[in-house]
Amino acid sequence: DLYRKVFVFRNDPSDAYVVLRAKPEQPLQNFTLCLRSYTDLTRPHGLFSYATKAQDNDILLFKPKPGEYRLYVGGEFVAFRVPQGRGDWEHVCASWESATGIAEFWLNGKPWPRKGLQRGYAVGAEAAILLGQEQDAFGGGFDAYNSFSGELADVYLWDVGLSPDKMRAAYQSLRLPPALLAWRSLSYETKGDVVVKPRLRE
Repeated sequence: DLYRKVFVFRNDPSDAYVVLRAKPEQPLQNFTLCLRSYTDLTRPHGLFSYATKAQDNDILLFKPKPGEYRLYVGGEFVAFRVPQGRGDWEHVCASWESATGIAEFWLNGKPWPRKGLQRGYAVGAEAAILLGQEQDAFGGGFDAYNSFSGELADVYLWDVGLSPDKMRAAYQSLRLPPALLAWRSLSYETKGDVVVKPRLRE
């Protein structure tokens, strides 16, 4: 149980990452991804990378610069321009549904304008799921200058789109529905210089 704990990626740039174990029973027609990050990086960095053998960016949450997040689905992305962080934790939720191709993005409990992405696509079920690196090959192919340095917490992945109430609940760390990946019951393995530590501040 990682309640009130964080992964600390100590080095910049880094070859460290965390492998997450989850096995969707079938390809994903919908998903919601949430996580919290704390970093002073200004260079590009990958936060959450879900690669299949057919597509290394089947799901990718990537931050190319302080005022932008990118959500990739099936190798294509939409960008969400955000205020530059004020040196605090940022909580992000991104959801996508195949039927409409609608991508939602929430930052610190507030929704951004929705965008269209990969309508009719299905995300593969056989995946390598990593935190802290961006995969350019299945389970590897990292570029150290896209690595994450800082703290990550509260990682969740659902195979459904969450309602606005649940998006806000995720931001507030309230009770959440069962997930493919859930922070309180995460099956993970750290690789390289990643340390699990108590969270210093809320």
